[in-house]
Amino acid sequence: MAKTGQTWLSIIVSIGAILGMTTVILVQLYGQSRISYSMSRDGLFPKFFGDVDKKHQTPFKGTWFFGIITAIAGGFINLNILSELVNIGTLTAFILVSAGVLWMRHSQPGLHRGFKVPGVPFTPIIAIIFCLVLIAGLNWETWLRFVIWLIIGLCFYFGYGRKHATINSKY
Repeated sequence: MAKTGQTWLSIIVSIGAILGMTTVILVQLYGQSRISYSMSRDGLFPKFFGDVDKKHQTPFKGTWFFGIITAIAGGFINLNILSELVNIGTLTAFILVSAGVLWMRHSQPGLHRGFKVPGVPFTPIIAIIFCLVLIAGLNWETWLRFVIWLIIGLCFYFGYGRKHATINSKY
């Protein structure tokens, strides 16, 4: 836009991009710290992530840990690579959630739930298809990095989480 003489517009777009990325990072940190908090309560993550600040009632250690990891990754890894990894991970999570909705509705149809997904089974099936189409468009390097992270996650689960998990004793 600056090349076409619309410098003011390029400044507005740049500010919007920075604010948008800041929002995404904050939401990611907020969500990740609470996911790790829940996983630590279930024994799948070290108890360190379950520590809650007495004043604010937030999982502050998880927030700091993932904040530092995010800052390091953002400083040393190419933004396109990070974006594609976040995309494939998030889309995979959406696929798993949609499949979980289908499975829960089929395996336990009478269970009371606080929220009912409209259009089951069509909505989750359409979500799965769209996510698969988007994932299929990612390059092979992204797939390779994703598989490597999955292997690291599985090693962590079998090395730590499976031994310490309390979730099976609850159900």
